Amino acid sequence: MTKRSYTFSSSTVDYLFNASFADLSKLVPIEKGIIITDENIYKSHRKRFAGWKVIVLQAGEQYKVQSTVDNVINQLIEMGADRKSVIIGVGGGVVTDLAGYVAGVYMRGIKCGFVPTSILSIVDAAIGGKNGVDVGVYKNLVGLIRQPSFLLFDFSFLKTLPKEEWINGFAEVIKHACIKDAKMFKLLQENNLGSFRKDEKLLQSLILKNVLIKTKVVISDEFENGDRKLLNFGHTMGHAIENLYKIPHGHAVSIGMGVACNVSTKITGFRDTDAVKTVLKKYGLPPDFQFDKDEALRILRSDKKKDNDAISYVVLDKIGKARTVVLQFAELDEMVRSL
Repeated sequence: MTKRSYTFSSSTVDYLFNASFADLSKLVPIEKGIIITDENIYKSHRKRFAGWKVIVLQAGEQYKVQSTVDNVINQLIEMGADRKSVIIGVGGGVVTDLAGYVAGVYMRGIKCGFVPTSILSIVDAAIGGKNGVDVGVYKNLVGLIRQPSFLLFDFSFLKTLPKEEWINGFAEVIKHACIKDAKMFKLLQENNLGSFRKDEKLLQSLILKNVLIKTKVVISDEFENGDRKLLNFGHTMGHAIENLYKIPHGHAVSIGMGVACNVSTKITGFRDTDAVKTVLKKYGLPPDFQFDKDEALRILRSDKKKDNDAISYVVLDKIGKARTVVLQFAELDEMVRSL
């Protein structure tokens, strides 16, 4: 196990790489820890949770809502959870988002830590302290930014990760390459999903690159006033499409990146749209999708990134270099409708 500590604005987070879930009891006394996981993880890894108090959620984005939070809080009360209790989210992005939110509001805030079990949660969702729930078709509309105490990375959980979730997670990997790392983009071009699933060292190297990219961005801009906005590449339109059509997050972000590349061509003269779309297809992701543009644009007008009649939108100058522009909705509407 390798420990690295990163200091954010008001807290330090311990990252435990090449760790084992069995190490969790060294971080949190079993009598104080309460694990939140979902039914899929619990079914596949039930023996690992022996001795721990466990709250099991129904699996799926549709359950990342306030009613689930209320149910979890009632279970915490029944378990006698107090201010010294520690919530541990073990799962994918839905679990870590929700577990972090619960920890942030229960008794006005108790400690939490995450054991991310999917590619998406390892490289993205569990990092950075964004926690929250969806409200109707609006993704992550309610929540808070609050860092966990620790992140424990046990890659053995990936052995039971379905292929579709590998695909889902690689959308965030490709996003990081597009906005911050041209060399990693080339690595993705030279390999494929099978390469990373088979070669443990190659995968761990890729994961570490992604973890560090997101961590460094968040440390420099924890509350999304500048550079952190770049992490929204593909997410602005992607979130609208995701909840509108109930498709996986990675697929929606992939479609959003396809739209963003086309918008980038119009705004910055970006020349590598075909290269990005080719890589997305190579990893099983859809860069194009016929969606209801009227409805998607309507949803965007209530997006948390909007400001009156404009919205922050991430575009690419070139592979590895992104920036945020402020687009009037009228301007964005015209560009999206012309695609």
